[in-house]
Amino acid sequence: MPRLRLGDWVDSGVDWLVAHMGWLFDAIKAVVEGMYDGVNAVLTAPEPLLLAGIFAVLAWWLRGLVAGVLGFAGFALVDSLDLWDRAMSTLALVLVATVIALVISIPLGIWAARSKAVSAAVRPVLDLLQTMPSMVLLIPAILFFGLGTAAGVIATLIFALAPGVRMTELGIRQVDAELVEAAEAFGTTPRDTLLRVQLPLALPTIMAGINQVIMLSLSMVVIAGMVGTGGLGGAVNEAIGQLDIGFGFEAGVGIVVLAIYLDRITGALGAQISPLGRRTAAKARAAGGTKVWNHRPRPVVAVAGVAVLALVAGGMGVFGPTAGTAEASATNVGKGKEIKLGYIPWDEGIASTYLWKELLEQRGFKVTTTQYAAGPLYTGVATGQLDFQTDAWLPTTHAEYWKKYGNQLEDLGSWYGPTSLELSVPSYVKGVDTLEDLKGNAAKFKGKIIGIEPSAGMMGMLKDKVLKEYGLEGEYEVVDGSTPAMLAELKRAYAKKEPVVVTLWSPHWAYSDYDLKKLKDPKGAWGKGDGVHTLARKGFAADNPEVGKWLKDFSMTEQQLTGLESQITKAGKGKEQDAVRTWLKQNPGLLDKWAPVAGSEQKSQAAG
Repeated sequence: MPRLRLGDWVDSGVDWLVAHMGWLFDAIKAVVEGMYDGVNAVLTAPEPLLLAGIFAVLAWWLRGLVAGVLGFAGFALVDSLDLWDRAMSTLALVLVATVIALVISIPLGIWAARSKAVSAAVRPVLDLLQTMPSMVLLIPAILFFGLGTAAGVIATLIFALAPGVRMTELGIRQVDAELVEAAEAFGTTPRDTLLRVQLPLALPTIMAGINQVIMLSLSMVVIAGMVGTGGLGGAVNEAIGQLDIGFGFEAGVGIVVLAIYLDRITGALGAQISPLGRRTAAKARAAGGTKVWNHRPRPVVAVAGVAVLALVAGGMGVFGPTAGTAEASATNVGKGKEIKLGYIPWDEGIASTYLWKELLEQRGFKVTTTQYAAGPLYTGVATGQLDFQTDAWLPTTHAEYWKKYGNQLEDLGSWYGPTSLELSVPSYVKGVDTLEDLKGNAAKFKGKIIGIEPSAGMMGMLKDKVLKEYGLEGEYEVVDGSTPAMLAELKRAYAKKEPVVVTLWSPHWAYSDYDLKKLKDPKGAWGKGDGVHTLARKGFAADNPEVGKWLKDFSMTEQQLTGLESQITKAGKGKEQDAVRTWLKQNPGLLDKWAPVAGSEQKSQAAG
C-alpha cells in the first residue's frame, strides 16, 4: 500500500500559515504576552509572604480556617525552596491560559448544548485534542509564536480546552427538561431561560469542567517548559536535562502546592456560587454545626483582610524598587542592554554559557539564560528569539540544523576544537577495542547502546551511519534519553563492573572520572572532529559590535574548559555562575582577555 504523505501535507499547511498569516500570529502573541506580563507583574510585586497571606485569606473565606493555614504553609514552603518567582510565573501562565480557554470553551459548550449539529461537529475535534500527545502541540506553537510565553500559553490552552466544552455541554443537557419547558410556558425568552434556569442549575458541572481545565493547564505547563516558558516547568525541564533528582523533586513539590490550592479553591468557589451550595451552607450555619476549624469569614471580612494585606505591602514599599541610574564606569559597556542566551544541557554548553553570562554582566549587560533541547535552541536563535548560543558542533554533528537554519544564523567562529565523537566502554570490558569488535557481542551489552538526547546530531549519525557502516543494525538498539541519564547508567554499570557501551565525546569530564576506552573507528564513520562554534542571530554582531568582536576572538584550551566544567560540577545545581566567578578569580586576567575594554586592565591592576 502506498504511503500516505499526511505529514508532508501538514508541513505544507504550516508553511503556508507562517508565510501568509504571520501578522495574525504576531497580534495574538502580543495580546497573550501582554496578559501574561500584567498578571505576572501583579503576582511578583508583593513580598512572597504577604501574597501567601492573601492566598491564605482567600482559602479561609472559601473553605475554612484549616484550609487557610495549610494554604499559607504551602506557599511559605515554596518560598523557602527559593522557587517563589518560578511558581508565580507558572501561576500567571496557568491563569492566562485558563481564562482564554474558558472564554472559548464555555460559549462553544453552550452552543453545542443547544445545537446537535454543532455538538456532532466539535466532538471529533475534542477527541483529537484530548488524545493527541501534548508535546506534539508544542511544534506548531513554536513555529507560529516562537519560543517563550506565547507558545507555552497557546499550547496549554489548546490542550486544556476540551473539558471546558464537554462539561459545559453536559451540564446544560442534564438540566431537567420539565423545568425548561415550564420556563418557556411562562413566556421566558430563550436567553433568559439559559441565564436564569439552565446555567445556574448546570453550574456545578461547569465548575467541575473549569477545575479540569486548570488542572490540565498546570500539567501542560511542565511540558511547555521545553520551549522556554520558564517557571516551575522550566525548573523540571532543567532537572530532567541534568538528572538532578533533588532539584526536580523541589520543583515538583512547588507544582503540587499550586495544584492542590487551585483544585480546592475552584471546588469551593463552585459551591459558593451554586444555588444548591449556598442553601447547604446556610442550613449548616442555621443548625450551628460549624466547627472552629471550618469557620469561614463573611465576604466583607475576607475582602477587608485582602485589602489590609495589600495596603501593608504597598506601605512597606515592596512593589518594586525605584528605578535608579546605572553607575557609569569604563567597563559599563552594556548599560543594561538585554542579551538572551540559550544552551543545551551539555557540560561544555553549560560552562561556556554561564562564563559568557558572567563576562557580559561584568561589562554592564543584562543577561538571561534558558535551557533548551537542540531543535528549539536552533529555532530560537534563527528566529531572533535568542541572541546567541555557544555550543554548535560544526561541520558534522549539527550539520542537520545548519542545513536548515544556516542562512538565518551568523557563525562567529570556533572557540574550541577539534572535538571527537565516539562510543566508549569501561576499560574492564575485554575484547572490545574498536567499533568492529561490537559485532557479535550484543549479548554482552544486552543489545543496547546507551544514547543521549534524540535531537542531538551525533544520535542521528549513530543510527543512520555508524551502525550501518559496521553492520550493527538489528543487533543493537540505541536507547534515546539524555546526557545525564546516560552518565547515570554509566555510573551504575561502572560501580557493578557490568559491561556497558555509551555515546560520549571529547572533551568530557567522564574520561577523568572513569577509566574508559574510546572504541576506535577504523572506517572513519564518525567523520572528522568538529569545532565548537558560537552561532548568533542575523544582525547580532552589527547590533553589538564590541560583543561580536569578543565572541569572534574567544577561545579556550582543553585545560581551561575541563577545569571550568569541573568547578561547575562540584558547585552543584543553581550555583553555576558562582562557580564561574570562583574560577575566574583563580585565573586572573581572563576577563580582560576575553572581554577587553579601555581602562579595564588598569582597574584590575589597581584592585590587585
